[in-house]
Amino acid sequence: MSETFSVDVRITPRGGILDPQGETIARALGNLGYEGVSSVRAGRLVRIEIEAKSADAAQSEVERMCEELIANPTIEDYVVRVRDTVGQ
Repeated sequence: MSETFSVDVRITPRGGILDPQGETIARALGNLGYEGVSSVRAGRLVRIEIEAKSADAAQSEVERMCEELIANPTIEDYVVRVRDTVGQ
């Protein structure tokens, strides 16, 4: 029997890859007086609801989605986290 799982995918630029958005945020924070900020990496969050037989199966399926479409593994890192079941 399948359940519906809520899964978060956090995607960030790989180290060494230019991150203009992160650099802009870091500069703006410095301009606002936040002097302790030395680096910012900006990314995105993708939240997916997926039917699967288990949390492990949901995780594996979403990881395959990331490799094929959601993330660009050449320049981005991603972390998949199954949050909970939907409607439980």
